[in-house]
Amino acid sequence: MNLIKSLLASAALLFAVPHIARADILVGFVTGLSGPVSSIGIPNAKGIAAGQAYIGEVGGEKLRVIQLDDGSDPTASARNARKLVEQDKVDILIGTSGAPQTLAMATAAIEMKVPMIAVSPIAPVPAGDGGPWVVQTPQPTPLLVDGIVDHMKSRGLKTVAFIGFSDAFGDLMYGALLQSAKAAGIEVIANERYARSDSSVTAQVLRALAARPDAIMLGGTGTPGALPVIALSERGYKGPLYGNHGLISADFLRLAGKAANGIICPTGPVTAAEQLPPGNPIRKVALDFRAAFEKANGEPATDSFSSYSFDGWLVLADAAKRAMAAGAKPGSPEFRNALRQALFATKEVVGTQAVYTFTAADRHGVDDRSRILVQIEDGKYKLLP
Repeated sequence: MNLIKSLLASAALLFAVPHIARADILVGFVTGLSGPVSSIGIPNAKGIAAGQAYIGEVGGEKLRVIQLDDGSDPTASARNARKLVEQDKVDILIGTSGAPQTLAMATAAIEMKVPMIAVSPIAPVPAGDGGPWVVQTPQPTPLLVDGIVDHMKSRGLKTVAFIGFSDAFGDLMYGALLQSAKAAGIEVIANERYARSDSSVTAQVLRALAARPDAIMLGGTGTPGALPVIALSERGYKGPLYGNHGLISADFLRLAGKAANGIICPTGPVTAAEQLPPGNPIRKVALDFRAAFEKANGEPATDSFSSYSFDGWLVLADAAKRAMAAGAKPGSPEFRNALRQALFATKEVVGTQAVYTFTAADRHGVDDRSRILVQIEDGKYKLLP
C-alpha cells in the first residue's frame, strides 16, 4: 500500500511540474537532383548535408530537413514549396538550383508568407504582404560582373561578346554586363543565347566570333556552361575569355578540360580559401566548410554551389537563434514571422562566400568582400591579385 501511495504521489508531482515541449525546427529544402540543373542541385544538397553536420541544433531544438527534388522544373519548384508549407508545415524554405526554379519557388513563398533563403541568384521579387520574405546567399550578379569588367578595362579591351543561357540566369548576366560595360566605356557587340538542354552552340559561337570582339563573356553554368568553351577552342579562339561563378564546378572542369585554361571567373572567397590571407575572416569558415562537407559526404568539395546552400544554413541558424530568443515556438505562424524579422536583421554573419548583413532594403547582404577573381589553370582556380 505504501508503495502504491508513493507512486501516485510521484505521478501527481510529474503532472504538477510544467513541461516545456520542444519541437524540431522544420526546414523545407528544394533542389534539382535530376534534370538539366542537377549539376547545381546535387552540390546544393551536399552543402545542406554539410550544414547539418556543422550545426545540428539551435537552442536545444533540432534542425530537421525535409528535402524534395524539383527535377529542374520551375513548376515543380513552386509545387514542392507549397507541399512543404501546407502539408509538412515547415518553418522556412531553402532552395533551389537554377534561377527560373528559384524565382518560381520564391513567388510561392511570398504568397504563403513563409521566409525563404534562395541559394541561386534571382532578380528582385515583390515584397508581398508583411514582407519582404526572401533573402539570397549568392552575390548580386552586378557585383560579380563589375569585377571582370574592371579586369577588361585594365587590359584596355574595348568590345565584348556575350554567349549565355536563354533563361533568367542568362538575362541576369547579360543585363549586368550591359550596365557595367557601359559605365566602363566597353561596348557589348553580340548577345548569343542557347538553352541548357542544347547539344550544340556552333551557330552562336560563329556569330559571336564574326563580330570580332576583344573578349568574350560566358553566361552559362555547370555542365551546359562547357559547350561554348569547347566550341570556341575548336575554332581556335585565343582571345580573353571571362566566365562567371557558375563555372566553379568539377563537372564544368571535367567537360571543358584544357579548353578552360585561361578563363577568368568572378567568384566567392571559398573557391580559393587556402590562398586567402590568414587575417581574412572568411578563410576559417571556408576551411571549416570543407571539413564539414567531407565529413557529411565522404568526399572533398569541388564546386561553388554547395557553399551557397551551406551559407544559407549558417544564416538560418543565426536567425533561428534570435527568433527563439524572442519567445516564438517552432511550428507556429509567430515563429515564421519571427524568423522573417530575424533574417532581415542579420548582421555580419561570416560565411564561405561573404559576410552577410541583410536588411529590408538589401536582400543580398554582401559587399566587395564577397568577390575574388580566379583564373583556371589545369583544372585548378588560381587567385588573381
